[in-house]
Amino acid sequence: MLSVETRHAIDPQAAEAMDTAALRRNFHVGGLFTDGEIRLCYTHYDRMIVGGAVPAGGSLTLDHVKECGTASILDRREMAVVNIGDAGTVAAGGETYTLEKGDVLYLPRGAGPVTFSGNGRFYILSSPAHQAHPARLLKIGDANQLKLGSAETSNERTIYQFLVPEVVPTCQLVVGYTQFAPGSVWNTMPAHVHDRRMEAYLYFDLAPDARVFHFMGRPEETRHIVMKNEEAVLSPPWSIHCGAGTGAYTFIWAMAGDNADYRDMDMVAMEDLK
Repeated sequence: MLSVETRHAIDPQAAEAMDTAALRRNFHVGGLFTDGEIRLCYTHYDRMIVGGAVPAGGSLTLDHVKECGTASILDRREMAVVNIGDAGTVAAGGETYTLEKGDVLYLPRGAGPVTFSGNGRFYILSSPAHQAHPARLLKIGDANQLKLGSAETSNERTIYQFLVPEVVPTCQLVVGYTQFAPGSVWNTMPAHVHDRRMEAYLYFDLAPDARVFHFMGRPEETRHIVMKNEEAVLSPPWSIHCGAGTGAYTFIWAMAGDNADYRDMDMVAMEDLK
């Protein structure tokens, strides 16, 4: 079963007038991981798609998506698949890949229908692509690793970069995830924006009663959205994107836009946050 929700782009002035319900309706993405279903959110932020596929021991095939305007989803798109569950397989382009938890699969434009099988919980990211690069399955050891922060500032963390130019060439997609050292809960602080790319976060590996307070908005007009396990949030190019959790968690970050340069960001001074 396939379901698709569309999210239109919101400007900063409109976001600043929203109450909690409206912020969640426009930026929070929940319910992506449902047994026996593929659920997608088609956004008007750089035409990024975020979604989830949970075959629950069976198989699910992702092919025609009306919102994409093509016969098959990857006719003019590329895709990243991140497994956040038990082992499973993904088949596309005549190949079958086995994904353990934490593995990332890159699928290029023209790879055809994508079939998810087994007990994985597959996080799907897709953006338009103008050319095809080779498909590749990446383990955590293949990622470029950055160690940032400190225990003293509660943000000691390791950033695992999977889909970045130094590791895997793509057209638009930039994807990785961040894991925290024990006792650290702050992500992406000091904050930044990057007006040339949108970003999406998926928070996972949270305990059932844990929450992450995700901060968004212009630096001088911040807002927050309360997130629970396996929920995503959309970050427009004009918005900061950072958060703090009540306990341990991991988050997947994904970007699409004008370039694939992870370092292309505009830092926000702490005194400018309001």
